Amino acid sequence: MTAPLARSRALWNRETLDLASDEILAQLLDRGSLEDWRELYALASRDETLRGRIARLLHRAPIGYPGFWLAALASLGEGVDWTAPLPEDPGI
Repeated sequence: MTAPLARSRALWNRETLDLASDEILAQLLDRGSLEDWRELYALASRDETLRGRIARLLHRAPIGYPGFWLAALASLGEGVDWTAPLPEDPGI
């Protein structure tokens, strides 16, 4: 895995980075820093499976800035349904 993501503040409640975990990936998408997001984008640009997982998470879990991530996926060539409903932030 990547050293920058392993040091992410978004992983404050995790001992290790495991990008195979949807929960950890969602945590990075939702609470990551700009540097984290750049690293995720770079990884997603080379990994079709990761792009698919990000797309599925955006439609299953309330993640901040879902439009940003949908646009990022579209820029990487993923088909994006802009009319599909997204989960609402519970406003905790």
